Amino acid sequence: MKKVLILATGGTISSRAGEEGMVPQSAPPELMGALEKFGKYYEISYKAILNLDSSNIQAEEWKIIARSVYEALPDYDGFVVTHGTDTMAYTASAVTFMLQNLDKPVVFTGSQIPIGSPLSDAQSNLATALAAIDHNVVGVTIAFNHKLMRGCRAVKVRTMGFDAFESVNSQNRGEFFADGVRLVTQRFAPRGGKCELKDNLCNDVFLLKLIPGTNPAIFDCLRGMNYRGVVLETFGAGGLHYLRRDLFAPIKQLVDGGIPVVVCSQCLYEKSDFSLYEVGRKVIATGAIQSLDMTTEAAVTKLMWALGQASDLEEIRKIFSTNCAGEVTF
Repeated sequence: MKKVLILATGGTISSRAGEEGMVPQSAPPELMGALEKFGKYYEISYKAILNLDSSNIQAEEWKIIARSVYEALPDYDGFVVTHGTDTMAYTASAVTFMLQNLDKPVVFTGSQIPIGSPLSDAQSNLATALAAIDHNVVGVTIAFNHKLMRGCRAVKVRTMGFDAFESVNSQNRGEFFADGVRLVTQRFAPRGGKCELKDNLCNDVFLLKLIPGTNPAIFDCLRGMNYRGVVLETFGAGGLHYLRRDLFAPIKQLVDGGIPVVVCSQCLYEKSDFSLYEVGRKVIATGAIQSLDMTTEAAVTKLMWALGQASDLEEIRKIFSTNCAGEVTF
């Protein structure tokens, strides 16, 4: 029987209706009752480390989650982190980078409807998360709607549907059917070695989604606010405008000043390739870093994590040229 630690952080799965809307509870009886039923198959321990709507979960809370897992690693076969869905992809991605060489399953899950509702998806999502531990799906995973997705590849794509998450530019790690589980062979092989907690993060990272006509002065504002890194969502395969409102010059000024600028596509699927068009090649010439087929969530959290590990621009560039946990395809 596998030993599992449930780390509760709040979210819809543990919420009840309050005077001003849904409010998470630290140990709702419906959740505890569900876990008691699963206790027939797993040796389950429960610990509420946070009690927040996931909109309030930020870098400080990511550290609490990562450290809670790391400190308990010797005592359990796997971990389930119950979490709100809205920022789950960011948290799972950040924890992926902070727990280097992770050799046990850490599975994030939650629900679209509170567990106390008869229509809730909570119990099936919990069952999927526990099954991932049963099948030793190593690393950080999101379990949702009978699917397993790598934590640094998942994106929330629906606000109401039970199939709220998709694995972007990467196969699902596994899917559950009436006749059993189908696991996908991992294409990313961990480097091996003892798991290390590297939880230094820099919160001074800004995500900017470009629109036609974006004012270049925004980059002066970012510099004036002491941001240490910028992620740009650019157009299509990779491009941005320079006629009338030149965005290339201020980007180059940031890079020349030692501030890394990571560029990705606004398109959800397939990779960016800034070598295809003139407007893309001008981006490369600024010294910006391409994120290729990474999700925006992974690009943002990887930059925050990279800036926590190094301050030199070339070191940041080297980190982005490394596939740390299956977050990018080279």
